[in-house]
Amino acid sequence: MAENKTTPTEVSAADFLAAVEHPQRRADGLELLDMMRAATGQEAVMWGPTIIGFGSYHYKYETGREGDAAAVGFSPRKANLALYGVTYGPNAHLLLPKLGKHKTGAACLYVNKLDDVDRDVLAEMIRSGYKHVMKELHTP
Repeated sequence: MAENKTTPTEVSAADFLAAVEHPQRRADGLELLDMMRAATGQEAVMWGPTIIGFGSYHYKYETGREGDAAAVGFSPRKANLALYGVTYGPNAHLLLPKLGKHKTGAACLYVNKLDDVDRDVLAEMIRSGYKHVMKELHTP
């Protein structure tokens, strides 16, 4: 079975963000770094070369594939900010309509810039997603 490519690294999240070329993505990334740290009580860990994660959980699929993943996190991509785990909370479907301009994918929330969304709603989604993952999906 193939090994997971997205694993924790020793790279500093602050150093990674300092190297982000796009000034808006860099500024939003630094703000998200603080927001997620405050919402989770966890320090940032780089997962692979581009994902900044907070907390972790172990998963195991019926296929037998298993591994570890960040409980919540984000990646400042060229096109947008990709946020992970924030739509997992039980109240996410109620918060999304209040969030502001965004798109969703299978497991991601995409925003162009933080000024497009309500930061209080986003912070609640981060807290709720993190708590849900750590309580419901976390397996020691």
